[in-house]
Amino acid sequence: QEVYMGDLPFMTDNGTFVVNGTERVIVSQMHRSPGVFFDHDKGKTHVSGKLLFAARVIPYRGSWLDFEFDAKDILHVRIDRRRKLPATVLLHALDYASDTILEMFYDKVVYKLDKKGWVTDFVPEQRRGTKPIYDLVDSKTGKVAVEAGQKISPRKARLLVEEGLESLLVGDEELIGRFLSDELVSYETGEIFAEAGDEITEELLSDLKEKGYDELSVLDIDPVNKGPFIRNTLFADKSNDQLSALEEIYRVMRPGEPPTPETAQALFDGLFFDSERYDLSAVGRVKMNIRLNQECPDEIRVLRKEDIVGVVKTLVDLRDGRGDIDDIDNLGNRRVRSVGELMENQYRIGLLRMERAIKERMSSIDIDTVMPQDLINAKPVSASVREFFGSSQLSQFMDQTNPLSEITHKRRLSALGPGGLTRERAGFEVRDVHPTHYGRICPIETPEGPNIGLINSLATFARVNKYGFIESPYRKVEDGKVTKDVIYLSAMEEARFRVAQANIGIDTSGKLTDELINCRINGDFELVPPDMVDLLDVSPKQIVSVAAALIPFLENDDANRALMGSNMQRQAVPLMQAEAPLVGTGMEEVVARDSGAAISARRAGMVDQVDATRIVIRATEETDASKSGVDIYNLRKFQRSNQSTCINQRPLVRVGDRVEVGDVVADGPSTELGELALGRNVLVAFMPWNGYNFEDSILISERIVRDDVFTSIHIEEFEVMARDTKMGPEEITRDIPNVGEEALSNLDEAGIVYIGAEVNPGDILVGKITPKGESPMTPEEKLLRAIFGEKASDVRDTSLKLPPGTAGTVVEVRVFNRHGIDKDERALAIEREEIEALAKDRDDELAILERNVYKRLEEVLIGKQAASGPSSVGADAKITNAMLDDLTRAQWWQIALKNDTAMAEVEAMKKQFDDAKEALETRFEDKVDKLQRGDELPPGVMKMIKVYVAVKRKLQPGDKMAGRHGNKGVISRIMPVEDMPYHDDGTPVDIVLNPLGVPSRMNVGQILETHLGWACAGLGRQINDALTAYEREGDVVKVKDTLKDVYSDDPEVGKLSDGEVIEMSQTLRRGVPVATPVFDGAVEGDIVDMLGKAGINSSGQVQLHDGRTGEPFDRKVTVG
Repeated sequence: QEVYMGDLPFMTDNGTFVVNGTERVIVSQMHRSPGVFFDHDKGKTHVSGKLLFAARVIPYRGSWLDFEFDAKDILHVRIDRRRKLPATVLLHALDYASDTILEMFYDKVVYKLDKKGWVTDFVPEQRRGTKPIYDLVDSKTGKVAVEAGQKISPRKARLLVEEGLESLLVGDEELIGRFLSDELVSYETGEIFAEAGDEITEELLSDLKEKGYDELSVLDIDPVNKGPFIRNTLFADKSNDQLSALEEIYRVMRPGEPPTPETAQALFDGLFFDSERYDLSAVGRVKMNIRLNQECPDEIRVLRKEDIVGVVKTLVDLRDGRGDIDDIDNLGNRRVRSVGELMENQYRIGLLRMERAIKERMSSIDIDTVMPQDLINAKPVSASVREFFGSSQLSQFMDQTNPLSEITHKRRLSALGPGGLTRERAGFEVRDVHPTHYGRICPIETPEGPNIGLINSLATFARVNKYGFIESPYRKVEDGKVTKDVIYLSAMEEARFRVAQANIGIDTSGKLTDELINCRINGDFELVPPDMVDLLDVSPKQIVSVAAALIPFLENDDANRALMGSNMQRQAVPLMQAEAPLVGTGMEEVVARDSGAAISARRAGMVDQVDATRIVIRATEETDASKSGVDIYNLRKFQRSNQSTCINQRPLVRVGDRVEVGDVVADGPSTELGELALGRNVLVAFMPWNGYNFEDSILISERIVRDDVFTSIHIEEFEVMARDTKMGPEEITRDIPNVGEEALSNLDEAGIVYIGAEVNPGDILVGKITPKGESPMTPEEKLLRAIFGEKASDVRDTSLKLPPGTAGTVVEVRVFNRHGIDKDERALAIEREEIEALAKDRDDELAILERNVYKRLEEVLIGKQAASGPSSVGADAKITNAMLDDLTRAQWWQIALKNDTAMAEVEAMKKQFDDAKEALETRFEDKVDKLQRGDELPPGVMKMIKVYVAVKRKLQPGDKMAGRHGNKGVISRIMPVEDMPYHDDGTPVDIVLNPLGVPSRMNVGQILETHLGWACAGLGRQINDALTAYEREGDVVKVKDTLKDVYSDDPEVGKLSDGEVIEMSQTLRRGVPVATPVFDGAVEGDIVDMLGKAGINSSGQVQLHDGRTGEPFDRKVTVG
């Protein structure tokens, strides 16, 4: 039997989810990777400042296991942060006996009794670095090998071995204070009189000599190399066998319950060895194998005995000074959980809840007759999914202000959220930039305020691998030569390699030219010769995020301002008239295309039809006949984004144009000719002006408001619901009591406003009446009612009116009806319109399909011999064009051919054609069916109407404006054009900025951008002059020469035809766009050259005049 398990939201092509009618993004979460981590408390816990080491095994899900040293150097273990126990309790519980434990952690040293004293082998590793307090004597020769107080250095130890020292003769004092490695049993009685691990005292020694022991084995413990931590822990541990250890653990985990052997064993097994409750995940197992040097297949996802012993051994080694602690902020120890994984975890919670419910039901129901459907209630599963998409911290309302904010939101990484950090607890280290962020996480783009460093952005070229670690691409370098291979490495893998930067000197053959190259290796820098370089960065912009890569001259800005700049670009409102920047970085086109704002062609083809709402492209590449050879791109017109900005796409192609795959065919919001265009190019001057630019205020010219330079369109949504009240149903109608005809002039007969109506505050958008409660009637009212059948008295006007502060044009109306409610005229009209649009798409696709099929059929038929066919085609006749022209196209299929292979081809073609037609028709009918179905509305709602009003917002004082370098300000005043400072030729500037905003903020990039932009505009003026001359005299040569000058004799320019030259020059009139990529862009010399080319003074400064008096200002001003 099939069981319904609830619905899952489906991810759209652009990586968003539609939940309750709004687009949402699930942000990826950064969390600590599962595995084992070793750390110390940096000397903060104990007064003495002693480093207390700790280890923690973090599973993907299940109980945490912590080992920690205390100030007395006893090793403790905690399970799930409960009370601590001596670590050997855990080892006992794993069924290791005390002597086995000592054997695992310590070597043995054997001492044999001789006439002169004890003889032991000389092992240089044990003695190295020690200072003996008495002479060490060679047992063979009796000579003193090392005098008391002399340090045994590694060199000295080596010399002693070379001299042939094999065994030493030592006195009793060498043994006193050491620990026995085996228990000692009396030869006569068989009783144990010393345990393994006991300390050797003088009494014990003399006792042993009396009893005739001539050989002792002790644990190899010395204060320098191997501390007595495990032995001391064993003696602090009250339990000494498996059962008592299990009971001890049970008491900690379930305080107050009496343990029995079975429950204690079951609890312990369930903690770490049950795959239902404990999961390290493949990542955790891989990390653990690497850290503990084990070989364990990653299918084993629970802990093993060996793992726990391995962790304790590594921790004890750390305490003995061998090995290093882990860095939790290293990206090798943090991984990314993206949508699928977060969703899976949520679903698992739902399934666990469901499992409990099913178990309960099974206990109370007759199991023989029951069907799965009766047991399974999928509510908990769908509830947990709905909760995750609706109210999880990581499921966020998509930021749709402009294309950049969309793409950035999807590339965001958050350390917050369930199972992550909280703002209050996160310290400085977690938020800080780490060397492993290079090429993986952007060091610049992060919010200001309490979330700084906790919310990050993925770097430009970074990707997440199957284990959830962030990888960055590098080019391979072999023997000082760059190869074509690009490899992606995670932070762990990269640590072994020497990586050079992308903009080092490389000759044409790919050899590195510098004698010494600065390389990164494991978070440090070193200078190495070229043949030692292993890898090379792919690009200088790989270290920053998309938003930061859009800032020209980023390398000249202070980091704090760059942070503000990259964050404020995301808040730019799309303007009515987009304009791509003159000074860009080359990333603009990539962002526009990849964000989905601009539409790019899916297949190469010819443009068949274009209007404002759709583009039909006939694919020319050879498609298999089962696919339709048509691409229809429906454009979004004046739609409202999540932030109420306007989404509007405009076609860029004309009928008959050829397009290749990936060509931009339509512009979206904030894009111009397929490039991201967040603002406008305006003329700025850096100078104080009458205090109107005090403290980052901005003075702007009236031209900007008059010409709608910074005007934007916002779309406001208003909705009204007609409910079923207890007085009776509300009604959407034009017939509203006590309202004049004037107020209803914009409504249609159904009482809903027309599309295109200009509405002002207080205007009625949707007429609605609500029944009033029955109130006692006066005789007059009764009379009126009797005469006129007056209904006005028992309803009141609850129409939807436009709220104050908005005025605009109605651009769209949507009507939603409940199932089974009759639709009004307006709803039907909207439905008809949508069905017509679908039918048009279907018909166009069919027409192109037919054209292709009949063309292929004609090619097959012409010149073949017919076997039979319609009346005009005789048997054995050779088929010609004229013959086919006499028949209708449908009759072509009736012609039978003598050639069997050709006939089979025709039949296959016919089948494909019929299938394609049928598929088109069913697709169309499905869509129509969806349209005509009623809508899911909240309970008690009969009808819902949404009205969208487009509002134009002009620039006004108090609005915030910003550049790309974190240079933000508020408009203080809008001045008439004639009062603004102007150039010698009378051109007034558009904006006056305060020069004092630059030095202290250290965002010099804005000045360089100003200079370069001024040069671009200067070159634009030259092209404009040439074009004006061409329009007068019709001479293209001058235009061509100017273009060649501007593009430094680029051979591509020479290949253009005259028409193309003029077309290209038209787009360059406003200025010649340039790209200056981050960390690899224009330098001062390049800017000076450009200014020279444009015929502008290389200082970039100009003499301005005061607009009110006409007098020149005292000093020249930076303009651009």
